[in-house]
Amino acid sequence: MDTRRTHRRTRTGGTRFRATLLTAALLATACSAGGASTSAGSPAAKAAGATEAATATLTPLPKATPAELSPYYEQKLGWRDCGVPGFQCATMKAPLDYAKPADGDVRLAVARKKATGPGKRLGSLLVNPGGPGGSAIGYLQQYAGIGYPAKVRAQYDMVAVDPRGVARSEPVECLDGREMDAYTRTDVTPDDAGETDELVDAYKEFAEGCGADAPKLLRHVSTVEAARDMDVLRAVLGDEKLTYVGASYGTFLGATYAGLFPDRTGRLVLDGAMDPSLPARRLNLEQTEGFETAFQSFAKDCVKQPDCPLGDKDTTPDQIGKNLKSFFDDLDAKPLPAGDADGRKLTESLATTGVIAAMYDEGAWQQLRESLTSAIKEKDGAGLLILSDSYYEREADGGYSNLMFANAAVNCLDLPAAFSSPDEVRDALPDFEKASPVFGEGLAWSSLNCAYWPVKPTGEPHRIEAAGATPIVVVGTTRDPATPYRWAEALSDQLTSGHLLTYEGDGHTAYGRGSSCIDSAINTYLLTGTAPEDGKRCS
Repeated sequence: MDTRRTHRRTRTGGTRFRATLLTAALLATACSAGGASTSAGSPAAKAAGATEAATATLTPLPKATPAELSPYYEQKLGWRDCGVPGFQCATMKAPLDYAKPADGDVRLAVARKKATGPGKRLGSLLVNPGGPGGSAIGYLQQYAGIGYPAKVRAQYDMVAVDPRGVARSEPVECLDGREMDAYTRTDVTPDDAGETDELVDAYKEFAEGCGADAPKLLRHVSTVEAARDMDVLRAVLGDEKLTYVGASYGTFLGATYAGLFPDRTGRLVLDGAMDPSLPARRLNLEQTEGFETAFQSFAKDCVKQPDCPLGDKDTTPDQIGKNLKSFFDDLDAKPLPAGDADGRKLTESLATTGVIAAMYDEGAWQQLRESLTSAIKEKDGAGLLILSDSYYEREADGGYSNLMFANAAVNCLDLPAAFSSPDEVRDALPDFEKASPVFGEGLAWSSLNCAYWPVKPTGEPHRIEAAGATPIVVVGTTRDPATPYRWAEALSDQLTSGHLLTYEGDGHTAYGRGSSCIDSAINTYLLTGTAPEDGKRCS
């Protein structure tokens, strides 16, 4: 999933912490090497990388901790007040390069909320909301540490670490606020050579900014390295095994941990699962299909409502899509005023991002209908601009969080680029537009960003089996826009001890979204270790 130029992932909506939905939309992400190894796949499989799943398998690391890493595993955290009632914070050291720990450290921000009791303390429960680039500490303090079921919070210390390069952990920075404003409104459906050049220039400027900001760190923000950091934290916290709930990209991070440390893997919940065996182009194409599935669901609901601006009860979902695409085309020619203090207008790219942001949670559909009504009928783009800003984590003062910077940094390191040139994108456009007539063109061009990244990828697609791990719960939602259901099926099949738990519904991820069946199964697993029956389905 790439930087989600026109959409990409995230945020939940409603009362849930927004970043939970971040899936690094386009580029999805995969596995990086960062000190681990994979068994070699066949040359034919590598040659067919754009379409075929990997046959290589992530190899576990040695069980014994190398002597040179002992100082990290034996460090003591100095807990202090966070400034947020009930939470404590600390800073943990990890080697910048696990292969060369003498080359220096990276400092990682950690936060916790201690178990409230009553009941036996079960250890630490580490959480990650996804992204890559979502702040785990923000997720902990704004949602998990106060919103997870009381019984879970009573028996676990709730813990989060911002991964390297993210939020409070030496964040990667690429562009300032004004530069990001220009970047987010760049046309990602170029109509001619000039617009294509402008898009390529935008990707290059973004990449150059990231490279200038963190030339050393940028080579060491892979998912494998972040997973190894989690093992250091596990040891520092005094836990024999890792207990973890990861959403979206967080499932890839958690699965990678299990693949590297199967003997140290405890109760893992991987919600909104990703398939690590797929190359970037196929990940992006399948995610495009996921957004189309979600949009079709929205369209069917929209025509049942009296305020649907795209049609009425007699309008088919396909026609709804054509009507929306026509609206986007109009914006491409003439952006709408949005009443923005900085003078920004609603462009085609920003409007597309706003619509995609609402696909993550069906609870946002009413807001989307109202925003589309204002834009289409009243020529007021404010509502869609608000949705887009939420997706990009743009603040009221015009600044941005580092979500999109970290998103690109991790994704472009974890996998070879989906496309290496505009010509490759043009060749793939028919497949993407077939996958989604509304979003396909923009998502295809958005997948070009890693082609200009200043650091070569260190990862490759591979399977994760985690042989020897205790039961791992993999959760998939049937109409998930950002992590298609088939990815959950694939990951649960790869994991030797995977248990697939299915939510038949809309939206991104399932835990805590209102299904008592899902919540009960996961809570029971976290509190007792009893995994739901493989293949269990909920609604």
